[in-house]
Amino acid sequence: MALPTYASPLERIWHYAYLGICALIFLFLIAPILIVIPLSFNAEPYFTFTQKMLSFDPAGYSLRWYDTLLTLGMTNPDAPRDAAWWSEVWHRATWVQAAKNSFWVGLWATVLATTLGTIAALGLSRSEMPYRRLIMALLISPMIVPIIIIAVGMSFFFAQACVPPDSVLGTITGPFLSEKGCLVNSHLGVIVAHAVLGIPFVIITVTATLSGFDQSLIRAAHSLGANPRTTFFKVVMPLILPGVISGALFAFVTSFDEVVAVLFIAGPDQQTIPRQMFNGIREAISPAILAVATILVVISILLLTTVELLRRRSERLRGITPH
Repeated sequence: MALPTYASPLERIWHYAYLGICALIFLFLIAPILIVIPLSFNAEPYFTFTQKMLSFDPAGYSLRWYDTLLTLGMTNPDAPRDAAWWSEVWHRATWVQAAKNSFWVGLWATVLATTLGTIAALGLSRSEMPYRRLIMALLISPMIVPIIIIAVGMSFFFAQACVPPDSVLGTITGPFLSEKGCLVNSHLGVIVAHAVLGIPFVIITVTATLSGFDQSLIRAAHSLGANPRTTFFKVVMPLILPGVISGALFAFVTSFDEVVAVLFIAGPDQQTIPRQMFNGIREAISPAILAVATILVVISILLLTTVELLRRRSERLRGITPH
């Protein structure tokens, strides 16, 4: 907001002081990212700026740690980089396997969280829904309760949640369960845990979108002969779709960054990127972790940009002028 021409000297001083405070807060929040990104290009195996980096000597910068993300865990990383080399990267590289696990777990957790969260938001948006506030508080509690408590509770619960292998459900879910047929130490357990953590974000974003939804559109569709299914997919869904997608993106980011639940629930075969980073810090500190962090920052920026574009599109659809 621009400073008006009739502002008093005291108002002008406060205006510029306010801008300075905001700039300092922003710098405080963004400083770790500003440090991590250049350090990921360090040619030396250090977590500090070398003299060559400070003097902007090209010899002080390298992509060696990004290359490590492809070669760690390979039997012959120095082989010619042909199709066989890239095939081994895809099937054996440690960081690539962690990225694949993170992507697939995040994808299915997002699908589950988006579906259940959208259904819950649609029900909670109806005025005749009994105990709406209590149910909303329970559904968004994973955002409030410390994650360590949720992870411990899930670990004990999943250890007891086993499916008989000779049952119909066991036949379907068997490949995703542990050797004992339980949710703990299994891909399905990690997916369910991440979905639980992502559902609150979907509920909040979809509920916020539904708060400005014109209910008369539903009545108009019914008066024109549309059944509930047609009304939902032709009228409601197109208007709340930006909120649904925004919630799905938040759920995916939550799953992609989660490490505490993975430490308690996942087994050795469910190694995700955050868990691999945790193991790398605990066992052998390597600047490759900074390279992964830089990639995650880029992904987060792209996702947040998408969320902002969807928010502006939602405002245009609802007839709100963007600020």
